[in-house]
Amino acid sequence: MGLRFFADHCVPTSVIQALRDAGYEVLILREYIPRDSDDALVIAKAQETDAVLVSLNGDFVDITTYPPSRYKGIIGLQVRDHPEVIPSLMRRLKGYLATHPGMSDYEGRLFLVEAHRIRIRK
Repeated sequence: MGLRFFADHCVPTSVIQALRDAGYEVLILREYIPRDSDDALVIAKAQETDAVLVSLNGDFVDITTYPPSRYKGIIGLQVRDHPEVIPSLMRRLKGYLATHPGMSDYEGRLFLVEAHRIRIRK
């Protein structure tokens, strides 16, 4: 199976489009559940759709609340109120995705994507 992502409501359209342009399937939260759904429902829907969750929501990078080992994968985009970093961040992420094309590369892992690096937690 190719990579499938579930974009949280806070993920900008530019990120969704960049992933789609790179050939990835991206499911959008609002097409599955209400935009104001709580975090537990959001991550459950990502699991149900066999997708890696992509979010800017800092709650999902809390490994105590959301232990990576329980999920198909979580990608936390570290924008920190600086949307101007999104193009750099996406170049880094798409480069990583191209060299790690399988869903198994993401299962049980949290990816903290910054413009200058990607940190991986298990």
